[in-house]
Amino acid sequence: MVVAALAIALSAAAGATEPRADAKAVEAVVSASNIEAFGDVLTSKGDKIVFSATHHTWPVAKQNLWRWASVTKQVVATLVLQEVAKGQIDLDKPVAAYLPKFKSANAGLVTVRQLLRHQSGLPNPDDTAATPESVPAYDAPGYTGSRDPLTGYCAGPVKRAPGGNWEYNNCDYIVAGALLEAVTGKPWQRLVQQRIAKPLGLTSLGAFPTGKLIVPGTINGRPEAGIDLNAFGASAGLYGTLADLWKFDRALMTGKLLPDSARAEMWDGQPQLGAIALGQWAFSAPLKGCAAPVRIIERRGAIGGVEVRNFILPDADIVAIIFVDRADFAFGEVWQGQGFSHDLLAAAACSGVK
Repeated sequence: MVVAALAIALSAAAGATEPRADAKAVEAVVSASNIEAFGDVLTSKGDKIVFSATHHTWPVAKQNLWRWASVTKQVVATLVLQEVAKGQIDLDKPVAAYLPKFKSANAGLVTVRQLLRHQSGLPNPDDTAATPESVPAYDAPGYTGSRDPLTGYCAGPVKRAPGGNWEYNNCDYIVAGALLEAVTGKPWQRLVQQRIAKPLGLTSLGAFPTGKLIVPGTINGRPEAGIDLNAFGASAGLYGTLADLWKFDRALMTGKLLPDSARAEMWDGQPQLGAIALGQWAFSAPLKGCAAPVRIIERRGAIGGVEVRNFILPDADIVAIIFVDRADFAFGEVWQGQGFSHDLLAAAACSGVK
């Protein structure tokens, strides 16, 4: 088993009312879970890594390449908001204004904002008939339909009119990727490289397909079923290391990727819609040991047996990232005040786990 752990004490104590990071508290949470056998964990305060551990048995554990899964949506939303900041995209214009060849019945009705907030009413790949291994046909090797974002499955019969309640749907971001290409003249994958990977030095960041070794997943202790990772596109098609995801988070937090106004727009969680923002969730929640609720930006993802949680606590200047290769790992929900995710954030932000 390969083990790498790092705990760096902060050089200056935070004020009495400021959440602070505690490596020992984080280590206690990690040690009390079963995650050390199959996952990677990192927490940071500012630009300092407070705790970083990989206990994974994958052959290249020191530089695990993970599926970023739906963290891809957070990246794609950032690219869209860059265009908003430039005045090239209006969040409240219909998608058809930028994608006139999009054949969906909702093309002229759904706004870009609704697309990014999963209020599009578009068909959902998860609704396609499951394979014998319980993989939606759209995501499985050998899919016989069309994945063209403008004329294929995502442009097919809509489920409802746009607006109202949200429904999580990969088609929303598959179409968003096409929208980015229409506006910029560049595929979304190239934009990721030019605007994010290269400027930030994210040497591991890439998009499927790839011949590189990527950590596989397990479900109920067994290898996951066959999944076509190319199917996810701009909804979940990125991969990279935990360290490079952390660098992305820090750049997002510190204004290197978006001006404050655009980032605020992206992080505008709607309480009446379950705190969903644009490509992520944004909410405040009580954490054990903190005197007041803490503002949290959460992006989660899962493909097959691999799951990820990407937490940004902007006011506390804290990041917490977890990757696991077991679909049955119990993360819990932060807002419920218990479970691994809550306890990790409480330890990182409040020194609240004893």
